[in-house]
Amino acid sequence: MKKILIVEDTESTRKVLALKLTKEHFNVLEAENGKIGLEVALKEKPDLLIVDMLMPVMDGFKMIDKLRADKEWGVNANVMILTNLTPTEDIYDKIGKAKLLFYMVKDDWALNDLCNKVKELIGEA
Repeated sequence: MKKILIVEDTESTRKVLALKLTKEHFNVLEAENGKIGLEVALKEKPDLLIVDMLMPVMDGFKMIDKLRADKEWGVNANVMILTNLTPTEDIYDKIGKAKLLFYMVKDDWALNDLCNKVKELIGEA
């Protein structure tokens, strides 16, 4: 069973995503900020991380920078961004450095679309 880590500070969003992905037969882990997300990611080594950008304690960009600094596993970890931030030139620069699989703006996608994208990126559960 493929493992997905959702790093999202809004509990309702995190729980809805977790429930949907669990129903799709993924093993789902959750973290409410980038600091906890980084710790869980390095310990559990999920097949995919779904990361929000704007979070307390440690934002998504900083978390991904620290993840990529781990040359053993994190440097090549599969990361997908799910955020409210519409990409700007500055964000495009950060995206390039982060080596992301996909960038989704929350308002532009339905939950089923997200699940289909996850399956496309890492395969079926």
